[in-house]
Amino acid sequence: MAEKTYDVIVIGAGPGGYVAAIRCAQLGLKTLCIDKEYMGGVCLNWGCIPSKALIAASGLFEKIKHAETVGITVSDVKMDVVKMQEWKAGIIKKLTGGVASLIKGNGGEILMGKAVLVAKDTVEVQKNEGGTERIKATKGIIISTGAQVIQIPGFDTDGETIITAREAVSLMEVPEHMVLIGGGVIGLELGSVYQKLGSKLTVVEMMDQLLPGTDKDMVRVVERRLKKGGAEVLLGAKAKSCSVKDGKATVTVEHKGKELTLEADKVLVAVGFRPNSKNLGLEGVGVKLDPRGHIEVNDRFETNVPGVYAIGDVCGGPYLAHKASKEGEIAAEVLAGHKSARDWLGMPAAIFTDPEIATVGMSEADAKAAGKKVKVGKFPFSVSGRAMSVRETDGFVKTIIDAEDNRLLGVGIVGPEASDLISEAALAIEMCAYAEDVALTVHPHPTLGEAVMESFKHALKEAVHLMNR
Repeated sequence: MAEKTYDVIVIGAGPGGYVAAIRCAQLGLKTLCIDKEYMGGVCLNWGCIPSKALIAASGLFEKIKHAETVGITVSDVKMDVVKMQEWKAGIIKKLTGGVASLIKGNGGEILMGKAVLVAKDTVEVQKNEGGTERIKATKGIIISTGAQVIQIPGFDTDGETIITAREAVSLMEVPEHMVLIGGGVIGLELGSVYQKLGSKLTVVEMMDQLLPGTDKDMVRVVERRLKKGGAEVLLGAKAKSCSVKDGKATVTVEHKGKELTLEADKVLVAVGFRPNSKNLGLEGVGVKLDPRGHIEVNDRFETNVPGVYAIGDVCGGPYLAHKASKEGEIAAEVLAGHKSARDWLGMPAAIFTDPEIATVGMSEADAKAAGKKVKVGKFPFSVSGRAMSVRETDGFVKTIIDAEDNRLLGVGIVGPEASDLISEAALAIEMCAYAEDVALTVHPHPTLGEAVMESFKHALKEAVHLMNR
């Protein structure tokens, strides 16, 4: 069997792996990136990017339908779902092709196939084109194999009626009734797409709130919007089983001590992800895993086995593409001999529900649990002139600061463009800013960003456009 040699081998071409491969190549390391399926991973192919494309399209469709509010008369508005999917596919093709070009353009190489560690410095690859190849890394191997959807008993996905996010981003027809098993990020993002396109939506969530782990005051805004659109939300509900007959699903749910039967055209199972750490040969080389199957790493993303690194979802949450990308950059720099390590103070997160939710740093509950005395500022979009002009007045910006010295602890935003607005707060946390730093910064008018400034002022009891507490 022929054996090739590289400085670095990256296993997995998702947002962690491909970034690691590009950065390694930029730093002069002879690099090979291996993936068994496609460039870009879940994020580019059936996760972050396609779902956000569909969210944008369905949101535009809904806004057009209600354009009479601003004096625009519209009639007979229709959505061609097939064309929408073709448009989405074009975005994916462009981005995945771009990833491959960047790896190669920086001097890296790509191999499609399934890789298994046979030694701490060697992988064996079953190539998609056929044949087996053994490849050695002289400096290190970076594992970036991501995560996969969790299956639950009684809900065996068939890809047609009982589906996961992978199929949900590619439906060619709008289901009349969709049942979501799981009221988390993925379920609510994709469920809201089809609700806007005309589906009746039922959400089955085991916990006592949607989006578990997110501040309840922000979640309430999203839940109100869902219900206003006709969704039925079952909290504290246990999904027991599902059967399919003639393309229709019957879902059995236990809710408030009663057994309910739900009929649906599509059942989207979205109860979370688990790491892809099996069948990689990790046990054979002695790489340690935590009880959930995540690869254990230090702040340089080194495992307990010298020369083996891990980044992204496979080494632990939160499962965020931008977190994986940052980790990929760090691992590459470590392999190139740079003094690089994980040292961020806040990891921003965004949920693309309607409206969006974005957070960074501590929540109010987190700060209080840590024993801190806090001051909270809150500025609602309902009094923002810009929010009114774009017809997006639900939600607010919430700022949490330390009552002792006014240092910023965290920010939560629910409302229009929250995913973009949170970046200012992330920068403020990284720079160890105090509330005055943002409150005294002049923000352009009229913008949504003013709400961020006003929430900081409100925390200081200096808000001008809102009564101070």
